[in-house]
Amino acid sequence: MKEYKTITRIAGPLIFVEKTEPIGYSDIVKVTMPNGDVKNGQVLDTSDELVVVQVFEGTSGIDVESSVKFLGKTLKLDVSQNMMGRVLSGRGKPIDDGPDIIPEKSLDIMGAAINPFARSSPSDFIQTGISTIDAMNTLVRGQKLPIFSGSGLPHNEIALQIARQAKVIGKKENFVVIFAAMGITNEDAQYFINDFKQTGALERSVVFLNLADDPAVERLVTPKMALTAAEYFAYEHGYHVLVILTDMTNYCESLREIGAAREEIPGRRGYPGYMYTDLATLYERAGVIKGKKGSVTQLPILTMVGDDITHPIPDLTGYITEGQIVLMRELHRKGIYPNIDVLPSLSRLMNAGIGPEKTRDDHKQVSDQMYAAYAEGRDLRGLVAIVGEEALSDRDKKLLKFAEEFEDKFVRQSRDEDRSIQDTLDLGWKLLRILPDNELTRISPELKEKYIKKK
Repeated sequence: MKEYKTITRIAGPLIFVEKTEPIGYSDIVKVTMPNGDVKNGQVLDTSDELVVVQVFEGTSGIDVESSVKFLGKTLKLDVSQNMMGRVLSGRGKPIDDGPDIIPEKSLDIMGAAINPFARSSPSDFIQTGISTIDAMNTLVRGQKLPIFSGSGLPHNEIALQIARQAKVIGKKENFVVIFAAMGITNEDAQYFINDFKQTGALERSVVFLNLADDPAVERLVTPKMALTAAEYFAYEHGYHVLVILTDMTNYCESLREIGAAREEIPGRRGYPGYMYTDLATLYERAGVIKGKKGSVTQLPILTMVGDDITHPIPDLTGYITEGQIVLMRELHRKGIYPNIDVLPSLSRLMNAGIGPEKTRDDHKQVSDQMYAAYAEGRDLRGLVAIVGEEALSDRDKKLLKFAEEFEDKFVRQSRDEDRSIQDTLDLGWKLLRILPDNELTRISPELKEKYIKKK
């Protein structure tokens, strides 16, 4: 391998190298500084005249006298079943004081796109133990279902609760959680690790941590590392893997930072024009493959800048993924946890994962009826603020009461409460009894007979 001393410019985490041999995109690079220290990098862009290299450890100490060697191989993750129960850095190196992982394989972190013809339709219900998700925005195995949050909302607590409780009911199967955190504070990292250890969830998890003071370029490889580990467990060993990625906003900010350093022409709000494609390469790695036992389910979490759901990050994410779970600041102010707002939330694959033999025969109708009643009850709050509750009809008062009880009994759960889908649907029926029988227009007479009249 030739060494080059043709660095012409250094900008942020990037170095620009001239007059090289043909270099491949994503090739690994060793940069040797004048004092003998070595840093690692990756080719970000390549042309006839110039190669742009992103340096993982930052560019401090690198100057025009530093030498650059292109290794002719891409970034790989060493994988093994011994990764289970380990805490790794954003680049896949152990940071939990444990031994190095002895690899069974080294896999390219870019992965291979799943052939659409080889995809199987997701249809297995995943029980998270959280009523608002299980009953009304059901997570299905192989789905990608993001959580749209805002700064200061408890999305991390909800993610940890799902990581602890998620399971496919009625089946004894290998279930693994891959948890990847990007750009988080040391305090948050400690909170995650302590929670995983105390609850025993670490035993069936692999945790990747990229901290806020780690290089931005490392943040760009963290989700790819996590998804590579997920594909290894799913497709090589038949595990069902739930991948939780938090926070995708930090990932996109790193994309913007690198784009600015490369002096690219920015797209919407300064984010690169290829952000949609970049996010799709991550999200589309979820799925079920025909003939393979395992599956990869994704739960990306992103904080909406200024609680704006039209911001480019949630906007593009919504195009690629199969629905969204939206957290509501007003519920958080009321002290309700988890503060999931069921009205703008949606799971596009819900109908494939519910019903007889999967959840229960009444699931769809109970969900539809609660949604309709809660939406009307919420609207009536605006009317009450104007005319007062005394001016409402009996019907409206019952809908108003339903909305209050729905938030207080159905949405509200404790952080360690793991409700079964049976308990969740029974609770739904209990709340629907607040409404007069003629208001239950979305429920068939047979189900009313079965679940209301006989109680």
